[in-house]
This record gives sequence, structure tokens and C-alpha cells, in this order.
Amino acid sequence: MRRRPRAVLALGLLPFCLVQANFAPHFFDNGVGSTNGNMALFSLPEDTPVGSHVYTLNGTDPEGDRVSYHISFDPSTRSVFSVDPNFGNISLIEELDREREDEIEAIISISDGLNLVAEKVTILVTDANDEAPRFIQEPYVVLVPEDTPAGSSIFKVHAVDKDAGSGGSVTYVLQDLHSTKFALDRHSGVLRLQAGATLDYEKSQMHLVTVVAKDGGGKLRGADVVFSATTTVTINVEDVQDMPPVFMGTPYYGYVYEDTLPGSEVLTVVAMDGDRGKPNHILYSLMNGSDGAFKINETSGAISVVQSPAQLRKEVYELHVQVTEVSSAGSPAAQAMVPVTIRIVDLNNHPPTFYGESGPQNRFELSMYEHPPQGEILRGLKITVNDSDQGANAKFNLRLVGPGGIFRVVPQTVLNEAQVTIIVENSAAIDFEKSQVLTFKLLAIEVNTPEKFSSTADIVIQLLDTNDNVPKFTSHYYIARIPENAPGGSNVVAVTAVDPDTGPWGKVKYSIYGTGADLFLIHPSTGLIYTQPWASLDAEATARYNFYVKAEDMEGRYSLAEVFVTLLDVNDHYPQFGKSIQEKTMVLGSPVKIEATDQDAEEPNNLVDYSIMHAEPVNVFDIDAHTGEIRLKNSIRSLDALHNITPGGDYTWSLQVQAKDRGSPSFSTTALLKIDITDTETLSRGPMAAFLIHTKDNPMKAVGVLAGIMAIVVTITVLISTATFWRNKKSNKVLPVRRVLRKRSSPAPRTVRIEWLKFRRAKSATKFMLKEDPSNENCNNSTRSSLPPIAPALPPPPRMVPNTVTHCTVPTVSGSLTPERPQQSPQSETLRSPTQATLISELKQKFEKKSTNNKAYF
Repeated sequence: MRRRPRAVLALGLLPFCLVQANFAPHFFDNGVGSTNGNMALFSLPEDTPVGSHVYTLNGTDPEGDRVSYHISFDPSTRSVFSVDPNFGNISLIEELDREREDEIEAIISISDGLNLVAEKVTILVTDANDEAPRFIQEPYVVLVPEDTPAGSSIFKVHAVDKDAGSGGSVTYVLQDLHSTKFALDRHSGVLRLQAGATLDYEKSQMHLVTVVAKDGGGKLRGADVVFSATTTVTINVEDVQDMPPVFMGTPYYGYVYEDTLPGSEVLTVVAMDGDRGKPNHILYSLMNGSDGAFKINETSGAISVVQSPAQLRKEVYELHVQVTEVSSAGSPAAQAMVPVTIRIVDLNNHPPTFYGESGPQNRFELSMYEHPPQGEILRGLKITVNDSDQGANAKFNLRLVGPGGIFRVVPQTVLNEAQVTIIVENSAAIDFEKSQVLTFKLLAIEVNTPEKFSSTADIVIQLLDTNDNVPKFTSHYYIARIPENAPGGSNVVAVTAVDPDTGPWGKVKYSIYGTGADLFLIHPSTGLIYTQPWASLDAEATARYNFYVKAEDMEGRYSLAEVFVTLLDVNDHYPQFGKSIQEKTMVLGSPVKIEATDQDAEEPNNLVDYSIMHAEPVNVFDIDAHTGEIRLKNSIRSLDALHNITPGGDYTWSLQVQAKDRGSPSFSTTALLKIDITDTETLSRGPMAAFLIHTKDNPMKAVGVLAGIMAIVVTITVLISTATFWRNKKSNKVLPVRRVLRKRSSPAPRTVRIEWLKFRRAKSATKFMLKEDPSNENCNNSTRSSLPPIAPALPPPPRMVPNTVTHCTVPTVSGSLTPERPQQSPQSETLRSPTQATLISELKQKFEKKSTNNKAYF
């Protein structure tokens, strides 16, 4: 570090030193809101990204020495910031969390190498909306009496958000905004029973309500965010006393045997409070009919005989048992009554016997639909079980023997006689598709007798099918491939859907639909897809079809599958040459290209190879088998070389070329191609020569250009004549018919070099070319034409400009070419050729003469 020199001054013999004092550096205090200085009252949002540059320490040294910066933290806390010692840039290196640490204490220091100044600063961490509301004291379970009045408060949820400001405010809403039973205060979180709503324990014993807590929103990393949390309030409905008691296992029959001892139990009646959630205590009592022969246990409902059977005067006793609910306060509440029939019977000499409607029966049959509701009673079974003995000899148990868990029998214990009830326990197991017949044995076996008499009855349940299944395809999609030359009505693919239901419900009807289904039909019963009788498939037009097939039963239950049909390409097209194949003009050194297309859809059927089948003379041309480019042999580089190897000195060749595809079997097409060869000097004779050589294979193009020029001249003449006529007519002036001819000024003499090209070929036509830009000397694009091109007639020689014409003979032949547009120089655009000037002059003279004969006004 740079130091200032210390001054030493000597006076006389007493030397002494003058030392300059070194003052300590200090920070700049730039105040609140500044991002540089001594971090006084500096605050930082808690969502500041780690690695961000948050502040710059800035200070100075009085002597101007270079200073360095440092920052440190208490060893018990995190090191949240780092500082660049040279520049004082402070960066965040740990995530901030205001909810955990809202202030950060740090010690910043500045040093000039000799002096160190440290300051303790406090950085405030400001809030960002980074906390979601959180419900407290979960889970929420509340017990609500079913008679709670509408509009009553049920519960209060509470959620807290650690954020400050709007991000810490919480509002509450129900997730189900269309709830018909409950409402929620959005500010207090109080859950209420809606007006007009009631709770019913017998219908629903529990309700689940989902509550959403949202904060007020706020900024987080520059974006407005809103956090929310959900909780579920479980509302258990508490039963209240609003239902009368119900007797179970009615009707009641009891038997007293001749050897029954007094005090023996005859039967037990069972009653339950209709309010199952919080039932009242039940008390039983005999109202009448016992004549003092029977009594009932008021708590258990057991009826017992109090006299000896020999003392009983009746064979049948009709008792009436009353059951009374006792409230929690001890007062009587709801009541119910049931009749009980008691018969007096003899000794145990009869086993339990099953009875039907027509008498004893050991086989009971029933037909029922599959999947009945759980808890449903099989009402079609009229079964009564009876033991003719008396007392304990007539007590027996009932149970079902067979597949377990499907049905249960009530009652399970019988004294003397009972109506047997069979109740559905497992509806899912009663499935027609799994088993069409369910067979059980109903077993009655005595309980307290040494003989253990028993009897059985077969319970046969015939299940009836319901339409509980949807037709299902064996696959989600079907892929078929057929050749494109398949005739109409050809089979494509067979789809299969299975409906396990029987009868009309199990019958599947097939149909197809979709944009690609127009060419196909499906058999509605078998699922066989085939082409329309009139369908003509063409892989070149459409190679793939896809559509949907629908399997539907009689009630409209259906499923879908997708069908993909790919047409296999067949080599059914011959390669076809373009219409410009008849004639080609080859510029020496450049190739001529022939092209044939094959309309087949796929490779290798549409790949074409080219070859020369025959040529006269031979050994002149080579052809690229893949591109169709025809070139001269490498040994031929001039017209003189061609002339030497040509028997007649001609420059025209006839080639028989072949285009052959790679299909199997392979198809080929041959064509006769005539090639005329010229050199680049011929193409450089002038723009008109270039135009004619380019259009000599397409004479209609030259005719079209001339016709266009004539049409423009005619249009201009008609417009001028019409305008003049209407101007004179409006001024009511009748002018004599006169013809004003202006003498055309002779153009400046210019030399146009016209080269006459003499084509040496059989039936050759006279053509001409004007000099063209040499940049277009390699133009061999061909234009398609249905007939061989006809050479255009030679235009008349120029009349107005006596130019000297130089004749030369160039060996060439016209071909179907698509020439590139010649690049004309500015001079050629401003100066017309003598031929064009002559044509325009003649056209104007003809129109003027025609207008004079029609007595037009000029």
C-alpha cells in the first residue's frame, strides 16, 4: 500500500523528525434509502434471491490511501452476506426468512491498512408474501344434534398466516360454493347451518365440509401471489329421540310343551329404539291375554310360563307385549305394541320342519335380478320353520350353509316357530355373469335337546340378468393393411367386442363413423369391416385412413375403438416423360436433362432410373441413371470433334431413352429424343437471338409476345379516339374528316447484328436469334407441350433502318426449352430493334386507315 513520505528536518546538531499523522478511514453516511454508504437503516425484502448484489459499502481515507471493506457476524448466527473487500459490493449468500429472523446484526469495517474502523449495523428484513395460511388445532370434528335449528352456529375454524400486512390477513370460503346445508362467515370462519336446512341422523350420520383459507395476497419475487390452505370439517350428526321403538323378528310365536317346567322361558321379543345413534332404555310389559299364565322380563323381553302346562286351559294364548322407551330423565317416552302367539304342545318328538305356503317343504326356489340393494329382503321366499314340541325342545338355531357373506338369515334362534327372513349382505357377489344359480342349505338344528333334531331345506336362487355391462372391444385400436388394388367389397379387418350380458342385452351392434369411413362398411353383427362395393382405393391419392368403430347394446351402452387402415402401394403406374421430351438443344459443355415421373405412392415403385437404349451414332452421349442428365462424352469438347465423328457431318442426334421404375414387376417407358448441339458463341449474338433460340421450341410464346404488343397499341388507340370524340361532341363542333399524319423521325443509325441460323436437319425450318447476354448460355429447362414445337415464321426484314445483316450457318435444332429471362442491359431496354419498330409502325398505319374508313373524328 502506498505511504506518504515522512519529513525529517535537521536543525544544527540536534536532529528531530516531523512525522505526519495517519488518520483513520470512515464510511459515508448517505441516509435512509441509499444503496451505498454505511448500511444505516438498510432494509431488504425476504424474497431477495441468493447471490443478488444488495448494497455497496462506501468510505474514504483522509490521506487518500486505498481502503478495504469487511463484514462479520456473531458466531452464533448465520453469515448472511459477503463483501468484496476491494469494491465494497455486498451480496446475499443465505436465504432470508422474516418469519424466523426479522433483523440481522452485522459488523462492517473499513481499513486503510493501518487503521480499522468497525461499525455495528442492523439490517431489517421486510416481509414478502411467502407463507400460506395454516389451520390450527386440526383435525376438526364436531358433533351436532340432528334437531339443531337452521341458522345456528356449528363450529369455528381458525387459520393463521405468519406474513404481515395483507399477506397475513385470512378469509374463509367453502370449497363447495353450492352447499345447501352449510354456510361459512368469510371473516370469522364460523360455520353455520343454512336457513331452511335440517339434519337427519336416519338419512345421513356424517357430513364432510371442506374449508379454504386464503390470505390477502402480496408480492413475492416481484409477482402478486395469493396462498391458500384447505381443511376438512367432519360433522357427525347426533341422534335425538324422534323415532318410536321397533320390534325385530316379528311375528312372534312361542310354544309350551307338556313337560315344560314353570318359570321356563318361552320366547324373547326384541325391540330397539328407532333412534339408533343414542337409543333410550327399553322396558317390556304384558298388556293382556296372559290370564296369569305368562310373565315377561321387563328388561330382556323374555316371556316365561309361570304355570304347569297341565294347568293351562287354552291351547293357544294371544299375548300383547308393549315396549316403552325410558328417557334419560327417567320418564316414559315413545311406546309400541306387538302380538305374541303361544301354543301349548307336547313332548319333544318332532324335529324342526320347514313350511311353505302349501305345507311342509324342503326346497324353495326364487328368481331375482342380479345386484339387488344391500339389506334387501328376499320377499319371494315364504318360509316358516316350526318345531311342534314344547318348551326347550322347540328351541333351535337357523343358519345358511353355502357361500359365505352373501346372505344372512333372521332370526338365528327360534323357539317353536318363526318366519324365516333372508337378507342380502353382499350385493356385488350376486352377479349373473359369475354364477347364474346360487344354492344354499337352510339348516335348523335344535339347541338344548339330547337328540339334536335337525332339518334342512334347499334354497335355490335363479339369478336374472340385467344390463350392467358395457360392450368392450378386445383392443383399443385395430391396424389393417390392404393392397390398393383390392376390389370393392374386400375384407379389411374384423373387430370384436364382448358384452357379458345375456339375451338382448348381450347382443352387440357395430357401426363405424369418422372422416375416413366413407369407403368402408361394417357388418352390424359380425364386426367385419370391408370396402364399399364401389370403392376404388388409390394409395397415391390417400395412403391412410382412420375412423372409429362403435359397439353398442340395445340400451345404447357403447364403447369405441379406433381403426387404422394403410393402403399398400402396388406398382401400377408407368414412368411418364414430360411433354418436352421430343427435342432438346444442348449447349456445348452443358448437360441436357430429361425427367420422368412415376405416380406410385411409395419407394421403390416411384423411383426412376434412366438409360439410353439406342443412339445414332453411338459413343457420343452419357446419361446419369439417377438424375437423367445427358452429357457429351468427355472426349468431345468442340463442334469440330462432333463434326468429325458424325457420318453426315450433322449436329442432330436421335436417342431412344428409357425410364424404368424399381418396382416389382418393373415398368418402363421409352421415348425418342432429338438433340441439337450448338456452342456458346451462337448464344452471344444478341438479345433477340437469345429470345428466339429460347422460344424456338415453344413458338406460342413468341406469338404471345407479339399479340400482347398489338393489344396494347389497340387499347391506347381506342382510348385516344374515344376521348377525342366525346370532347368534340360536348363542344358541339363538327370537324371535317381529316387525317393528320406525322412523319416519323428516323431513329439514329445503329448497328444491329442479326445472325441467321440455318438448322441442318430433316424438314428444318428457318429460325433466327438475336444476340443475348452470355450469362444465359446454359439454359436447358424444358417446357411441357403436347405436340412437337413448330418453328415460327421469319419476320420481314427491317424497312426503316438499313442495317447490314451478316449471315452465318449454325448447326442447331429447336427443342422444348424453358429459358431463363435474359439479363438486358439498360441500352437494350431504351433502343428497340428494327423489327419491333417496323411492326409497331405498320400496326399504327393499319389502325389509322381503319379509323378513316369508319369516319371517326380525330
